[in-house]
Amino acid sequence: MNPLQTNRFSRTLLSAALMSVGTLAQTTAMAQASAKPTLPEVTEEILVTADFRQAELFDFATSATVIDARTIEQRSAQHLEQVLNTAPNVNFSTGASRGRFFQIRGIGERSQFVEPINPSVGLIVDGIDLTGIGGAATTLDIQQIEILRGPQGTLYGANAMAGLINMVSGEPTEQFYGEASLGLAEYNTQTASGVWSGPVSETLGYRFAVGSTTSDGYQENAYLGIDDNANIDEQTLRGKLQWQPNERTNWDFTALYVDVDNGYDGFSLDNTRTTLSDQPGHDRQETLAGSVRLQWQASEAYDLIGLLSHASSDLEYGYDEDWSYEEICVDFSCVVEDKVSYPYKSTDNYLRDNQNTSLDLRLVSNNADDELGWVTGVYYRDQSEDLRREQTYLDGDFLSEFDTASRALYGQLDIPLADRWGLTSGLRYETRDADYVDSDEAAFSPSENMWGGKLALEYRDSADNLWYGLASRGFKAGGFNSSQTLPSEDREFSTETLWNYELGWKGEGFDGALQTRIALFYQDRDDIQTKQSRVDPEDDGTCPCRFTDFTTNAASGSAAGLELETNARLNSVVEVFASLGLLDSEFDDFQSFIHVGANEDEPDEPVDLSGHDLPHAPSYQFAVGAMFNLTEHWYARVEVEGKDAFYFSSRHEAQSDSYELLNARVGYRTDAWEVALWGRNLTDELYQTRGFGAFGNDPRNGYATEPYYQFGEPRVVGVDLTLRF
Repeated sequence: MNPLQTNRFSRTLLSAALMSVGTLAQTTAMAQASAKPTLPEVTEEILVTADFRQAELFDFATSATVIDARTIEQRSAQHLEQVLNTAPNVNFSTGASRGRFFQIRGIGERSQFVEPINPSVGLIVDGIDLTGIGGAATTLDIQQIEILRGPQGTLYGANAMAGLINMVSGEPTEQFYGEASLGLAEYNTQTASGVWSGPVSETLGYRFAVGSTTSDGYQENAYLGIDDNANIDEQTLRGKLQWQPNERTNWDFTALYVDVDNGYDGFSLDNTRTTLSDQPGHDRQETLAGSVRLQWQASEAYDLIGLLSHASSDLEYGYDEDWSYEEICVDFSCVVEDKVSYPYKSTDNYLRDNQNTSLDLRLVSNNADDELGWVTGVYYRDQSEDLRREQTYLDGDFLSEFDTASRALYGQLDIPLADRWGLTSGLRYETRDADYVDSDEAAFSPSENMWGGKLALEYRDSADNLWYGLASRGFKAGGFNSSQTLPSEDREFSTETLWNYELGWKGEGFDGALQTRIALFYQDRDDIQTKQSRVDPEDDGTCPCRFTDFTTNAASGSAAGLELETNARLNSVVEVFASLGLLDSEFDDFQSFIHVGANEDEPDEPVDLSGHDLPHAPSYQFAVGAMFNLTEHWYARVEVEGKDAFYFSSRHEAQSDSYELLNARVGYRTDAWEVALWGRNLTDELYQTRGFGAFGNDPRNGYATEPYYQFGEPRVVGVDLTLRF
């Protein structure tokens, strides 16, 4: 079957599946109605915990998505990347064993190699700052994932210019609860987890979770004759203690350990899931982290809230840079040129020690909804990152040390206006000092002052629907490029700023059985930090990989879009849900070295990218599905997710294909146990998650430049068994 026929077959099967969903929904609804009329059930209240005050999702005046534990379970998701497509205008990139770099509304990093990065999307797990190291975002016992879109300048500062992802695990329970789960799936995938929770005394509760995920992965290596060159091996432990010594004081203690020892062999010379590497790479991470949170009612007027967290992470990321083996030109016909020694051989390995400590102290007023509310706080963050790079063509290992210290003052006022009206204003002032040195004698010590904030106007209509408009400002610290081969004007880059303007509506109907959230936004970016490449002037022609990555500032860019989320409980049998993200983004003024690598004998020539789409910013993204509670014990879930094509980078023209993925689950559950059969990407769609363009790496065609891709998960079918006690 050729690719066109395969694509048509997949779309036909997808259409048939959607028609089946509609037929099943209609049939079950009619059957339920004929049995006995029922009123729609009220959907449970969803609380957002990431803000200064815990708030119900429909009282939260910003665009936000909450992915609950049921969605994580129904997808049999083991990592954040496997549920992110349910949130509109949220994307991720691979180039590793997992999608560990995130983008919101087209803004966010896509990789990290030599240089330290200033993340655009914050990642918090149980109060622990794991920004920039998304490999630790496993979903063991995660109860909800909160995604706040748009700059969180007041709340979180420089590392959340695009938005914030907040992962919250389960809380200790008042009575003993236990759960054990086992899972088996294709590609020798095995999962196991256990959760124990309960009280120690009237004032002390605990929760402990442990989980393991192993898999051979879905890559094969034809040269080595193995099928586990991209294996998954992840272990996670979580622990929580909650202590309430008196009515005014609450202590929360959290511990996290994540051990990742995954393989990485993601790119193939033939652009397939079969590689020819003789030294497959790896993607490893060991994180030991913890947090302590205090909430103390200092007086009747306000609470003191303090949060201290520390995360220690050892990361190792390496790969076979040539994607081949030494005898490739013996087994295949290679195109030989005099200037190149065929074939070149190279590996690249990055070892990082990342230490991150943060302290946040705030005073939060205790007030009724119709009274003035306020928050004031101070913040401190200290991060160090030591790098050792081991690369074949380096004259000795490359070493660097990078230290940053951030301090911030912030405040927010919640002002009640006339009946049904309210105004929220927030401001954050942040200073950042950094020190960088490396073994190439590069040294930088930038220091800068930044500010952000928001102004939001809210209105509650007579039906208790929320209307809001807001303007918010985010920022991301400037930085530097360590390579001494770059011209002096490319060695440093400036702070990026983002203005976000948003209009939104959140409403409920039919006693809460129908819920809808809509947001329209426009974003204006100045001094966009974006990746570029130049051919290394020291390239002697023996290695096609000799080029220098660097970050520069595009003058400006903009984005406009829409986010829609809705779910409806039609009756006691059928619940439907949908999300849609629309995004129109572009560079407004940008000269890019987009054709680097096309001809290494010619100097780099800039290309005007004004009007060009931003990378990892698909113009549409959607998820739609239905949940069927068929009987007291049987249930089924069917969903389709998809997104438009998008560019992988601002330095080449490689794009993904648009795609749609069909996922489903059928299960039987009781109070004591549950068994389910599930499948992801049931039509076996071939889609790309990372790509390179204008890149030559194949000696069989003389290292001619062409695009290369890493592919997403193929069809995977599995079974889960859960016991509750």
